[in-house]
Amino acid sequence: MTNASAPSTYMQKAETALSGARLLLQAGDMDGACNRAYYAMFDAAHAALFALGFEEPDAPIKTHNGLVGKFGQHLVRGDHFAAAHGEALNTVQRFRQMADYSGESIRLEDATWALERADAFLVAVKAVLARAR
Repeated sequence: MTNASAPSTYMQKAETALSGARLLLQAGDMDGACNRAYYAMFDAAHAALFALGFEEPDAPIKTHNGLVGKFGQHLVRGDHFAAAHGEALNTVQRFRQMADYSGESIRLEDATWALERADAFLVAVKAVLARAR
């Protein structure tokens, strides 16, 4: 993957995950919807970090906490994104962990909120990518 193709490749993955989240929410799978909403945000965060030069395609960030931390450190504190996007990424990550690793189920309101935040996150990343070109 080249530096130029990394953001678009990750955004394609993000869009696919977001579509999956919508389908899972419609099917009543709140846990699955939160998982896919988080991965939409995760992949979009990679795209933004690549596009703005805070991550290299040949050395991608490998941990969830590392990615969330770098997003906050460089992109939120660096005024590329509103703090609300960083907060949403953190919250949706917690929902995903609950859905994937606990016996607790995600509530419909939380899954709906996660999907709305993921959608807004991707819109914001697309705007940053357009300006970065």
